[in-house]
Amino acid sequence: AAKRNDALLIHISTDYVFGTEPYNTPCREDQQGTPTGVYGRTKKEGEERILATGCEHVIIRTAWLYSEFGKNFCKTMLQLTAERPVLNVVHDQCGTPTYALDLAKAICTILQDYNTSLTAHPYPKSGIYHYSNLGVCSWYDFTQMIQQTANALCPSAEAQRHCDIRPCLSSQYPSPVKRPSYSVLDKTKIQEAFHLDIPYWTDSLRQCIANLLK
Repeated sequence: AAKRNDALLIHISTDYVFGTEPYNTPCREDQQGTPTGVYGRTKKEGEERILATGCEHVIIRTAWLYSEFGKNFCKTMLQLTAERPVLNVVHDQCGTPTYALDLAKAICTILQDYNTSLTAHPYPKSGIYHYSNLGVCSWYDFTQMIQQTANALCPSAEAQRHCDIRPCLSSQYPSPVKRPSYSVLDKTKIQEAFHLDIPYWTDSLRQCIANLLK
């Protein structure tokens, strides 16, 4: 339908298209991954099917999404650090938390760019892009920062969280979901193509938690 109508298809994909390869530098769009699990494999197949149609497209791989809405890691950890004295969190999986509002703003920027390029067919910026906030952390680091940020924003003694957050290995936390061990995304391509100013992950986390605590 997008191809028939010369429309732009924006598709949200995932860092799960990368597998358990021992990466230690941010993953590029042209980097081959070996997805593990049904989710990663089907998301990769979704990308391939879009490419096969020949429609104008922007495929955005993102990771570790959270926001004020729905169920997500940030909201869960806010609750658990307020309720539990001790919490074990995986520290051997690294990536970058992504505030959904920042991703939404990036998509709006892409749409505005497309609207100014309507006379150009095919759209010269069709392709696969990576978007997450800047920086890198483990799930353990993410949880530590969630608690620290919440305590900084709620200085009263009654509101303080005193949870002892302890690092653990992913092998000690069995899960049916097989996450990439390292899935930091290289954002160079999307920054240069759409002139995006991407926030650092701790700054966006503070904004989200401030909204949640209001």
